[in-house]
Amino acid sequence: MHDPQPLPLITHFADREMPWLWQCHVDLSSPHAPVWTYLRQFIEQYNGAIFSLPEYGQDLQIDQQFVTPSIDPFSAKNRDLSDREIREFLGNYKIPTDRPLVTQISRFDRWKDPMGVIEAFRKARDQVECTLVLVGNNATDDPEGGEILKTIKSVADESIIVLAVDDPTLVNALQRAAAVVLQKSTREGFGLTVTEAMWKGAAVIGGDVGSIRHQIKDEWNGFLVSTPDQAAARIVQLLKNPRLREQVGSRAKESVRQNFLMSRLLEDWLDLLAKYERPVV
Repeated sequence: MHDPQPLPLITHFADREMPWLWQCHVDLSSPHAPVWTYLRQFIEQYNGAIFSLPEYGQDLQIDQQFVTPSIDPFSAKNRDLSDREIREFLGNYKIPTDRPLVTQISRFDRWKDPMGVIEAFRKARDQVECTLVLVGNNATDDPEGGEILKTIKSVADESIIVLAVDDPTLVNALQRAAAVVLQKSTREGFGLTVTEAMWKGAAVIGGDVGSIRHQIKDEWNGFLVSTPDQAAARIVQLLKNPRLREQVGSRAKESVRQNFLMSRLLEDWLDLLAKYERPVV
């Protein structure tokens, strides 16, 4: 079972012959106490719980395992694209390339801090020419998403492009074309958009939170920031220094190759499932 929504299904299967595992994909470092109290009555009926990071572990009466997510390098979102394909997809969405592109690709969610991204972009734009592209969609289980998107559009100007679409190849093309990719989260379960951008050799600026810190080594394969001012300074630094962008991006891709591809995830899951294997009688 994945995430909180289907947790209570276990109560409908009293005669369980197989182990039941619950995987939580969100940041549980500081859960809302009443909600957590309600959920754990279902969680503790499972044989095990799986979290993305050890710091998300909880005081539970069941076994806990930790598996970091990964990306599929051959999916539409991550496969290699030719320069022609990149130009074509950007053109399809009328994304101009006459100025360096700065982008953030994520749900329209307050934890992704889109307003902080816009503030950082505007401060950077005072020093360097650039265009901001915000791409995302609204999760159907997020009642705030529509209002956040409306707020973003209300403050956007001619230098800010906002696209509410779900197109993995556009994401791929944009991450490859962008001079800077942001993921300025203030809270993050894991942040595979960071992984995806790093895989394309992008220069990534991420929020100094949660699992983003496990992916980005500050000033080595990307940059960690906590405020719009810090993000703006890094945007300016990267846009003024193409060689730095190339160095950071190269290290970023190699770190994903070593740590966050599907092959590693497969090994982790085979090891994990072996722990719950029951002998044949």
